[in-house]
Order: sequence, then C-alpha cells, then structure tokens
Amino acid sequence: ARSFADIGDIVRGRDLYRRDNKKDKLENNLKKIFQYIKENNKSSLESLTDEEIREYWWELNREKVWEATTCSAGGGKYFRNTCASGKNASATQDKCQCINFSVPTYLDYVPQY
Repeated sequence: ARSFADIGDIVRGRDLYRRDNKKDKLENNLKKIFQYIKENNKSSLESLTDEEIREYWWELNREKVWEATTCSAGGGKYFRNTCASGKNASATQDKCQCINFSVPTYLDYVPQY
C-alpha cells in the first residue's frame, strides 16, 4: 500500500522502500517522462538537473495528485477529515479541501491503493 507521501517520494526519486524488480522499470519510465518534460520546456527547465525537475514537477502538481487520490476515492470513511489541529482544527469539505480551499497535503494517511 502506498500513501500520498510515498507517491511524492516515488516521483522525486526518494523511495527508500523498494522490494521488487518493478522499481527499476518504474524508475526508468519516470526518467523518460521527466526527460520529455525537460525537452519540451527548455526555456524554463534547461538549467535544472533531473532531480530538480522532479522536485519542480511535484511542487507544481501535488495538489492535483492529492485531488486524484482523495476526491475520487469512494466512501473515504477511513479518511481523517480535519485541517490543522487544536484550536485551529476544522472539518474538510467533503474530504477534498480545507475551508480556505487549500488541500491538506500534510496528511500522510490517505486512501491506499
């Protein structure tokens, strides 16, 4: 099972828990994808390393990944529907976002696949 944080680690090339040979295939595919992104955005990404491009892509797309893994998840009864903590805590709106419309991506416990 993988969490949102795990997905981020995989995208950024930081996944420390690799237990099968499929990791090499995944990593090679990700390298091809990020090389394609770099080649098609030379003016803005040309000076970045592959690692920096992965970080850049993750920061740019993490909210969309969050929405795809939580907003589309059926039921979501195991999802902790709070934003912030203590006196600042508030319920999420239908598990997808906080009242201020930010996505609670700090949570590691999200629907697993």
